[in-house]
Amino acid sequence: MTVNLITPGAPAPDFELDDVTGRRIRLSDFQGSKVVVLAFLRGFM
Repeated sequence: MTVNLITPGAPAPDFELDDVTGRRIRLSDFQGSKVVVLAFLRGFM
């Protein structure tokens, strides 16, 4: 597995994930939006 670091201020690379309903979405689907928030949770307490 290759890990590519992103420097602060650089555009994020495009990627795709399933949303909570199972629909496939890409980061580029939100291009032009003012804010995109990504939260990667490791678990719940």
